[in-house]
Amino acid sequence: MSSADISLLPEVGTLLVESLNLEIAPDAIDPDAPLYGEGLGLDSIDILELALVVSKRYGFQLRSGDEDNLRIFSSLRSLAAHIAAHRTQ
Repeated sequence: MSSADISLLPEVGTLLVESLNLEIAPDAIDPDAPLYGEGLGLDSIDILELALVVSKRYGFQLRSGDEDNLRIFSSLRSLAAHIAAHRTQ
């Protein structure tokens, strides 16, 4: 993970918490913990909502049928890395 990706972790963590109204501090999220299931416990609706917010904020589309979504949304770190690689804003 590059330094650009790492610098996005706090920003993406805050975006995640605020967009989904989670009752956790952004800096309390383990960047390598799963977003689904036993990690943060997000479900498919949460991920869809997060994808929309990310698309608006960073200027690129995350499509629901993308076969890479499980990898992209596997953790905060993987989401931040994907954003760093694809952002236009």
